[in-house]
Amino acid sequence: MLVGALLVGAAPAAAAPTPTATGGPEATPVVTQTRQDVQKNGCLKPSDHPADTAGWARAELRPEDAWPLSRGAGVTVAVVGSGVDAGSPALAGRLQLGPRLYGSGDAGRDCVGHGTFTAGLVAGRSTADGGPSGLAPDARVLAVAVTDDAGATTPDLLAAGIRAAVDRGARVIAVVVPVPGPGDALGEAVKYAAAHGALLVAPVGPDGRGTGGAPVFPASYPGVLAVASVDSGGAAGTPDGRVDLAAPGEGVTGPGPGGGVFTASGPGCATAYVAGTAALVLALRPELTPEQLTRRLESTAYHPGTRLPDAAVGYGTVDPVAAVTASWPSAAPAPAAAAPVAIPPGPDRSGAWRALAVAGGSTGVLLLVAFGGLTVRLGRRRAAEEPRRPGA
Repeated sequence: MLVGALLVGAAPAAAAPTPTATGGPEATPVVTQTRQDVQKNGCLKPSDHPADTAGWARAELRPEDAWPLSRGAGVTVAVVGSGVDAGSPALAGRLQLGPRLYGSGDAGRDCVGHGTFTAGLVAGRSTADGGPSGLAPDARVLAVAVTDDAGATTPDLLAAGIRAAVDRGARVIAVVVPVPGPGDALGEAVKYAAAHGALLVAPVGPDGRGTGGAPVFPASYPGVLAVASVDSGGAAGTPDGRVDLAAPGEGVTGPGPGGGVFTASGPGCATAYVAGTAALVLALRPELTPEQLTRRLESTAYHPGTRLPDAAVGYGTVDPVAAVTASWPSAAPAPAAAAPVAIPPGPDRSGAWRALAVAGGSTGVLLLVAFGGLTVRLGRRRAAEEPRRPGA
């Protein structure tokens, strides 16, 4: 059973005013991961708020410096969450609709807005209304809806969503809605993704929870890239679970259902930025395995001045520019050891050597005898030629 009201298919009430970042009518409307007022107020309505700037996160990550080498072309990133609005201008022409695994309709309906927002951070393009672009604007987005209209889900639904993303060719899977407990099916789905060459990226906690919460899933499974959120000052919480990487996630701006600019906060947003960076790297080096891709992202991150992995930010804050432009270590395999050469034994020449030895020995004896005779004769000749001494 889902945690929260199951409102898929229910006729929404008239759209209520969208919540805003400061509460004022001119403030940027806020996207949250779950909305408990959906039955009363209806789905999130479009924003008419223009973006004055790209936001601090884009200025921090500066993906445009990586785009001359990679814009994510050819890579499919699955966003497993509340769905992605099929009419989003930021994702026009690059959105592929996967299944909706609970309720009616397809994954192109996003009542809560969270899936559309995070998909825009991954691969959105700047629009006429001033909305900021994502990190990998040429990547494809596969929407997989696994929540009810309020944004709630279960481990089994996440497991089915991960498998659906793998089967539809996603190389990067951003699971932007975590669950508080594990499940057999979810654990098997994580292994299924790894076995098929897909990198799983997931938040270390739900958006809006704050810091210091209990571990969540799938981020707590081995092989999943667990992502924490940092603010504009680089500060992060200290979750109880493992953290591999961090990314901007507090007060970031992006698109929402129906268009316009929204703001959101939490590790789900940070997960989207890490997934977008992974798409940039894979477009450049599509042969990388999930393990190699993870090492690349971790080794090129902004490392904190602490022992790694750091409890709050893991191996550091993701750096899209360094991930794409940093030199690559040599991957040439070591040369195979040469097989020992077997030298066949030569023909048996022991008899010949013995004959040669005998002949050599005989020759030596003859030479010694001849030399001895010569010495005697020379001695006699010298004696005959010497004058006799007086009295001799």
